[in-house]
Amino acid sequence: MKTMLIATLLLGAGVAGQAVAAEDAQVRQGEYLARAGDCVACHTAKGGKPFAGGLPMQTPIGTVYSTNITPSASGIGDYSFEDFDQAVRKGIGKDGSTLYPAMPYPSYARITEQDMQALYAYFMKGVEPVEQPNQATDIPWPLSMRWPLAIWRGLFAPAATPWQASAAADPVVDRGAYLVEGLGHCGACHTPRALTMQEKALSPAEGKQFLAGSAPLEGWIAKNLRGDHKDGLGSWSEAELVQFLKTGRSDRSAVFGGMSDVVEHSMQYMTDADLTAIARYLKALPPSDPNDQPHVYDKQVADALWRGDDSKPGAAVYIDNCAACHRTDGQGYTRVFPALAGNPVVQTADATSLIHVVLAGGTVPATHTAPSNFTMPAFGWRLSDQEVAEVVNFIRTSWGNQAGAVTAGDVKALR
Repeated sequence: MKTMLIATLLLGAGVAGQAVAAEDAQVRQGEYLARAGDCVACHTAKGGKPFAGGLPMQTPIGTVYSTNITPSASGIGDYSFEDFDQAVRKGIGKDGSTLYPAMPYPSYARITEQDMQALYAYFMKGVEPVEQPNQATDIPWPLSMRWPLAIWRGLFAPAATPWQASAAADPVVDRGAYLVEGLGHCGACHTPRALTMQEKALSPAEGKQFLAGSAPLEGWIAKNLRGDHKDGLGSWSEAELVQFLKTGRSDRSAVFGGMSDVVEHSMQYMTDADLTAIARYLKALPPSDPNDQPHVYDKQVADALWRGDDSKPGAAVYIDNCAACHRTDGQGYTRVFPALAGNPVVQTADATSLIHVVLAGGTVPATHTAPSNFTMPAFGWRLSDQEVAEVVNFIRTSWGNQAGAVTAGDVKALR
């Protein structure tokens, strides 16, 4: 009898241990998914506690502040799984109000039930509770009324339909589609929006504007991620794209603006398998411009600068301020200072990002596999609007680059 009792107790302890291990594994998976979704970037204010909210986000109608999503009384501590799921995938708060679409629930509608359960486990058991009240928006009345958002949600947000793997698709590409279209919500930044602020396409099936690049937001352009050579990823290899996502730098470019946060808080923690899936999916997207052609390097400007000829407008400014890092041939230094020749950011129709980085500078974040961070200094303090316009135009029309001109007025508007 005693032996049976001991055996029963040991069996019970073993079952309990397995349950704890399974719960721990679910929390760890939820943490990974939260990183993949880059939740911390929006739900953490500068200098604030993780996930405690308060980050201001500019919208065309006013400022929205991210909410506290820690398991506290002022956060989501009293949320059931159903409450959590309804907010994340359907855009409906616990009180029944519609969330502002700064929360990318149109993309999150694709998240699977299993992943939602893991995310819920992580936020309830793996995140430190922080008591911090949510901040009201700065949106003026009557635009601050919530009921029109319910109409917006009904018109533009898809029904919460968990992702179903396609039997016909390459499983790697299919995984990439799930991460890009769903959890990663890449389209929230990289897809243009209509006047009513919905993304013009939520997947490739909805049109070639999906991931075709955004309008300016907070001084930056989220670039084209389609197969265009001029301003997209057409000239990138899958390996280069994986390296860029993991480290924030590649042989072709370096991150800037909001994408720096994505690499720092999200992408560097993802598995190589998932990064490869994202890269392969993006490389499968066709160009948005059917007449797009690969960049052809032209050495005329490089030869002229080598001879000391800086007569082209903007050339002297480039020599004095840019050439030491980006070189007179526009090729830069691999994985340190990005090439400007053939750089898709340089050749976008809207030069906002290039103007902004000249004015304000930028920093490539340090990551686990690329621990050195490199900073481009700001030149706005020393260059006039006209000088910035001239050097930007010089870069956009040299070494085979082909992009439209900017004016001193364009620069002034971004200062």
